Amino acid sequence: MKKRVLVTGGAGFLGSYLCEELLNKGNEVFCLDNFFTGHKKNIIHLLDNPYFELIRHDVTMPFYIEADEIYNLACPASPVYYQLNPIKTIKTSVMGSVNMLGLAKRIKAKILQASTSEVYGNPEEHPQNENYHGKVNPIGDRACYDEGKRCAESLFINYYRQNNVKIKILRIFNTYGPRMSANDGRVISNFIVSALKNKNIEVFGDGSQTRSFCYVDDMIKGMIRFMDTPDNITGPLNIGNSQEYSIIEIAEKIIEITGSRSKIIFKSLPEDDPLKRSPDISEARKTIDWNPEIDLDEGLKQTVKYFESII
Repeated sequence: MKKRVLVTGGAGFLGSYLCEELLNKGNEVFCLDNFFTGHKKNIIHLLDNPYFELIRHDVTMPFYIEADEIYNLACPASPVYYQLNPIKTIKTSVMGSVNMLGLAKRIKAKILQASTSEVYGNPEEHPQNENYHGKVNPIGDRACYDEGKRCAESLFINYYRQNNVKIKILRIFNTYGPRMSANDGRVISNFIVSALKNKNIEVFGDGSQTRSFCYVDDMIKGMIRFMDTPDNITGPLNIGNSQEYSIIEIAEKIIEITGSRSKIIFKSLPEDDPLKRSPDISEARKTIDWNPEIDLDEGLKQTVKYFESII
């Protein structure tokens, strides 16, 4: 059965892949984006599809449409962009959630919130499971994003409890792949761009801090699978790759894959930068039978190919 699906932030990195996969599954897709961090080039190959519609709109303003499902992905997700206008970032998470939840309530649609591992802050528990409440600095440089997403989760769960809105809260851990922005300040895109240009690769701290990286195809599968669960399964649910790597390991892998002459240099660690970040995905394995399938070496090769094509 063809569903009408609204994807906010649909021209972004994750959103564009989600729109594509939803179309592949036979759905009608409404892609909503204000193009602050999204790009038309990400979805230009979808514009000729009669079941795809692109709408320029900002989720901080009310929006009305008929849909069966809503994926709420709208929000800048990298520090470079979300710190450019921190008030706007908070508004996008909070007012955007209010508007989309209000829409879901009116039209009785199921709605998924793209939350983030950043709700765990600089964690004191490792790996992080869904019951951990996090350690977040509410007035730090990252708070506009971290606390905005935490407030959005609270809005979602209370719309479920008070108004019986069908919700899903998905906590997304670091995701990478083709279509990442070259200047978004994320670890993998930064390192690949520097390596391809044979420039110094800048590592914050001593590089011993760890991250886990999930390839975009795996993430999209998990997202759709979670949306398709029964209404009484609300999350939050971690989705990410639990394989952990130090930042210095990532830099060395990228230098090897690209054959770069780049040197690794070290810079001071930003405020509240997490020292460890890795998901406990046992709940995802149990609830949606999901496991990441693409390992880091293969994913990095595909991502490097993409950046080679645009640089």
